[in-house]
Amino acid sequence: MKCAANIVGGLLGLVFIVFGLNFFLKFIPIPSPPEGSPPAVFMAALYPTGYLAFVKVLEILGGILVAIPKTRNFGLLVLGPIIINILAFHVFLTKGAGLADPVVLLISILPLFLLWTSRNSFKGLLN
Repeated sequence: MKCAANIVGGLLGLVFIVFGLNFFLKFIPIPSPPEGSPPAVFMAALYPTGYLAFVKVLEILGGILVAIPKTRNFGLLVLGPIIINILAFHVFLTKGAGLADPVVLLISILPLFLLWTSRNSFKGLLN
């Protein structure tokens, strides 16, 4: 189980590092949402304020922390709110479109597996 957790942690970390760096380096083209749509209005508020850059830095940091086994739990705590916001974006702003996207499925299922494998570490947060 430890080997599987290391593989899953590395994969989850890689996903967040790649997409976090893509914001700054633009090596993967991301299509813009239709003009005037709720996702476009939302992104229009995030880009110029620098808020999205801050989130992307946290994605890179969380991805690095999740990929390293000793810091994985802290990385999950950093990435947890980001993952919830990604899911909320797809549920509320795109009305469910994109929820079946492979990347969205990966960033939803992989952290659940990591949380399950290290559930004893997180029990203290629930008391």
